[in-house]
Amino acid sequence: MPHPLRTRAFQLLFLGRTLSALGDAVVPAALALAVLRATGSSSALALVLGCAMVPRLLLLPLGGVVADRFDPRIVALGADLVRCVTQLVVGIELLGGDPTLLPIAAASAVGGVASAFAMPTASPLVAGVVDGAGRQRANAALGAASSTTHLAGPALAGALIFAAGPGWAFVLDGASFAVSAALLAALRIHRVPVRRRPFLADLRQGWTEVRSRDWYWTSLVAHAVWNGVAAVLATLGPVVAVDRLGGEDVWVLVLQAGAVGLLVGSLLAGRVRLRWPILVANLGLATYALPLTLFAVAAPWWSVVLGYGVALAALGFLNPVWETVVQTEVPPHVLARVSSYDWLLSLAAMPVGYALAPLAADAWSPAVPLAVSAVAVALTCLGTAAVPGVRRIGTVPPGVTGRDAGDPPDPTAATGPLAVTR
Repeated sequence: MPHPLRTRAFQLLFLGRTLSALGDAVVPAALALAVLRATGSSSALALVLGCAMVPRLLLLPLGGVVADRFDPRIVALGADLVRCVTQLVVGIELLGGDPTLLPIAAASAVGGVASAFAMPTASPLVAGVVDGAGRQRANAALGAASSTTHLAGPALAGALIFAAGPGWAFVLDGASFAVSAALLAALRIHRVPVRRRPFLADLRQGWTEVRSRDWYWTSLVAHAVWNGVAAVLATLGPVVAVDRLGGEDVWVLVLQAGAVGLLVGSLLAGRVRLRWPILVANLGLATYALPLTLFAVAAPWWSVVLGYGVALAALGFLNPVWETVVQTEVPPHVLARVSSYDWLLSLAAMPVGYALAPLAADAWSPAVPLAVSAVAVALTCLGTAAVPGVRRIGTVPPGVTGRDAGDPPDPTAATGPLAVTR
């Protein structure tokens, strides 16, 4: 079977997603610098970030309903156009030479709303242009591209900021969304008929679909914990690196090792077929306890760098495998709603980690929250192995694909179980 990148539909989707991801990788550094230049206040930066995060979290379930009810391509296209405008507004404000906080915060809030509708479309778009046999390779290609943008984005951001100013980084991001929207306009996807029901009924159905799959909701809990403890490490890791491991260069090496690990894991996911994909992927996520423990005990810098690279390689492997299983096992007419809860729990866990980490470090020391986080992520990720559905996914007999084993077959479900051999 040819690689999905040989098909025009996936080429369009891949190029659009990669360009917008590259633009997004440039923005964080530019946003931080722009807000600090405009206000000189870290509180102002927190406000702007909150303006984007809060509407995104509140509206994600609604975004899932809309993406299931309507063509996810149209929803994603509209969201890209909105985000194109918001990024250009911020860019023009910064290029004007006298930026103020209000338009930047307002644009961030509108962009957060748009992203709440865009995120649930990601999985339905892949499922709509690639059939079941090629989806893991497609998801792996997208994961590898995303990992590459994480490597290239900061360097590009630095070049833009120091050569032309942070405003041009936002202009670049706005342009990337415009190109992505144009590519989506040329894309055609396969859709299943959807029976319209009252909005609240559709919302409840999405939650029912999540709750009915033990492998899904238990994995979501583990993934949320992973994201929460990742926020703890992002907050306290630089402190430990500077104070006890040798300086800022060590933290830079840690981040670079993580970006390389993500890329390696994504590439590996495109070449490996597992008999128990969710089980193996969740067990792999438990390796995040390794860098947390190494930071907690202030291990030699090289071991910390290596441990973080291994843990992020596990994450890079998990993401394509997880997306492929979800696209295979969840009926297409509820895929966006189910995916929206995945985004919701993972994103909501991160502010908790950011808030609790410095409080715990001040009360005891950075080693305590890091060690507790290591135990938490190990227990939750390894604990999913006790869930029957987690052990069963990948070996479900034909006819129950898209449902939990023992449930009646759903005629709208995707056909064919996940490949179980290399």
